[in-house]
Amino acid sequence: MTYVITKPCLGTKDRSCVEVCPVDCFYDIRKKKYNSQYGVEISGDDGDETVGLLVIHPDECINCGACETECPVEAIYEDSAVPEDFKEFIKINEEETVSLGEEDLDGLRCTAK
Repeated sequence: MTYVITKPCLGTKDRSCVEVCPVDCFYDIRKKKYNSQYGVEISGDDGDETVGLLVIHPDECINCGACETECPVEAIYEDSAVPEDFKEFIKINEEETVSLGEEDLDGLRCTAK
């Protein structure tokens, strides 16, 4: 089991979830394709802080649930409880993190400030 970040994070990327995560398993994916694909248009290009969404690395998440209650836009769900219309975000969270090497992960990792 792991937690998954879904569509409501697009255009928001509030980091309240990051602040409570005991293992720093959040990553900032700055790809505008997700904004466009899911109809959350904002100004900015790939690499800009405003585009994309945060994701959770499924192999690093310890399933503590602390992030879920902190998310102000209700974008975080346990993978077994993701609503049907957000199911594709399970794959997005995994694809955007699992195949990356340590150096790439370090560059995208969000940590509590």
